[in-house]
Amino acid sequence: MDFALDEQQRDFAASIDAALGAADLPAAVRAWSAGDFAPGRKVWEQLANLGVTALIVPEKFDGLDAHPVDLVVALERLGHWCVPGPVTESIAVAPILLAGDDRSEGLASGELIATVAQPPQVPYAVDADTAGLVLVVDGGPDAGEVSEATAGDKHESVDPSRHLYEVAATGATWQADTKRAYEFGALATAAQLVGAAEALLTAAVEYAKQRSQFGRVIGSYQAIKHKLADVHIAVELARPLVYGAALTLEPRDVSAAKAAAGEAALLAARSSLQTHGAIGFTQEHDLSLLLLRVQALRTAWGTPEEHRRRVLEAL
Repeated sequence: MDFALDEQQRDFAASIDAALGAADLPAAVRAWSAGDFAPGRKVWEQLANLGVTALIVPEKFDGLDAHPVDLVVALERLGHWCVPGPVTESIAVAPILLAGDDRSEGLASGELIATVAQPPQVPYAVDADTAGLVLVVDGGPDAGEVSEATAGDKHESVDPSRHLYEVAATGATWQADTKRAYEFGALATAAQLVGAAEALLTAAVEYAKQRSQFGRVIGSYQAIKHKLADVHIAVELARPLVYGAALTLEPRDVSAAKAAAGEAALLAARSSLQTHGAIGFTQEHDLSLLLLRVQALRTAWGTPEEHRRRVLEAL
């Protein structure tokens, strides 16, 4: 059996890379952190033009009704480029919660950006200050009830580009497949973590070829080679788990993927920071954006401990 991505999926990923690679994402992320959403909105417009925002939206609402594997392909690339905004919530979760709602057309076109809180696992809504629609799942992922909500108190995130808000239900309540929505949220976050880990590894490898110590580039030292090889192995072990979870959407598989992706990204962050040395600690260096994003996404849509517990319970 062939589990590789097909040519169309590879081309899709390449088109996302081409668009985001020319978009100056570091500047957009910094602007988003400061409350200037215009550069980030332009990035989202590009994603809409590529069909990323329409992936999970049903065809009757001008969506693509794509397979979850296609979602993983896209969100891995968005994680690699550190796209700001409620990526998981708007692209992966909201289309499930609005499956029969005309507002899905806005999600597909990119005109509507949504965010979601799903307590207790997802207590805060990301970027509720800029989202056009705020949703809250009442009573956890098994409740099946969704409401429109308004933003309340703001909370600080380790990643300043992620604006976290308490939300309160204010609108009508409707039934939705909240269990499926949660699995999509965890899966989408895992895919972004794999992409971020890959980006951190690439940055570390490139820097290791340039930085010299004791008269030699540090990339020539066996200790550095082994450390970066460990990261590569961790990423390549996590990636198939994420794609496997996209095929089954079983809670056990999704949780295994989320936990593995989080650990791979954390290892990549530590190794990249160690490789860069003191410069990696500075806010001015673009590495800091990925380091903070990884820390935030590891606990988003379920902590590593919660997902390991789900795996153990399933076994």
